[in-house]
Amino acid sequence: MDGRCLPLLLLLVVFTVAVRLDAHNGTTEAPGNASVSLEGRPNATFLGPEMKLSLDDVYSILVADCWRDFEKQMANITEEHWCEWMVIRRPYNELRECLEKWAERLKYGYPNTLAHNYITYGHRMYFLNCSVRNALQDPPDDILLPLIITPICLIPFLVTLVVLKSKDGEMKF
Repeated sequence: MDGRCLPLLLLLVVFTVAVRLDAHNGTTEAPGNASVSLEGRPNATFLGPEMKLSLDDVYSILVADCWRDFEKQMANITEEHWCEWMVIRRPYNELRECLEKWAERLKYGYPNTLAHNYITYGHRMYFLNCSVRNALQDPPDDILLPLIITPICLIPFLVTLVVLKSKDGEMKF
């Protein structure tokens, strides 16, 4: 199948799923054996008369399109900015929303294994080194030194206060 037929196929799949799900109106979830038949539909002959798509197949096709959109958006972001949340927030949220949207429309359930696999793959592909790049560093010495010295100086004062308070129940100076 060449790339020119893919948009037509996706449109056909979405139309078929919408018609098929409309037949199950009033249910809270799609039946487990639900499948989408392309027989008798206009322009379905290029797919073959016996082709049937399960709900899993339909969801797989639709979320693959979500992933391609995410890849296109990430291609416009340089690798050095992949770990900056303000830069990657929009593509990442759009991927998640797209996965959720199709799961909801197909009554497929979210989170699901396929959506989890796409998000995990995205983390491995784009964000694997982010924890190394953004690792916590020690604060500068002019901040670190007072943070260390303050509790050390407070300990003798607090010990003295406790000892004096514990003698006869009254503090004596």
